[in-house]
Amino acid sequence: MKRKMVVADWIHVVAGIFILGSLALGTWVHPYWYFFTAFVGLNLFQFGFSGFCPMGIILKKLGVQDK
Repeated sequence: MKRKMVVADWIHVVAGIFILGSLALGTWVHPYWYFFTAFVGLNLFQFGFSGFCPMGIILKKLGVQDK
């Protein structure tokens, strides 16, 4: 049986895409893109302590199931 992805799963997917994309852009376009990588990492860090995630709010408004 296939498991349905929930908000927490999508947060990890989106964060991974953002991190990999910004690392590639930082390498091949301009090093300032590394600040975006740091921003995503900082958001993941604060989410661990506070439970607040802007991407989670966006995903819930798009209709992704919470649990």
